[in-house]
Amino acid sequence: MKNENTKEAYKKVWSKKANTILKDLVVQQVRWMSEKEVSEYGWMGSAPVIEFTNGVVIIASMDDEGNDAGALFTNHKDLSVLPRI
Repeated sequence: MKNENTKEAYKKVWSKKANTILKDLVVQQVRWMSEKEVSEYGWMGSAPVIEFTNGVVIIASMDDEGNDAGALFTNHKDLSVLPRI
């Protein structure tokens, strides 16, 4: 029971942080990492990157340790996934 309460508490904390930073931002472009960026991260694959007009970016990673590029999934019928390349 304690574990589930801890997970819910973490979700609330991270949701608040994410909303504080990301809510109402405007997407400027979606692209995939350049070869230079892939090399700088030490990754094998190129991840989708969401860039916002204020300079904030979201880069998909396979895990929360940043071990390699990841994919982003959507609920759009014509674009269900932005794959790692």
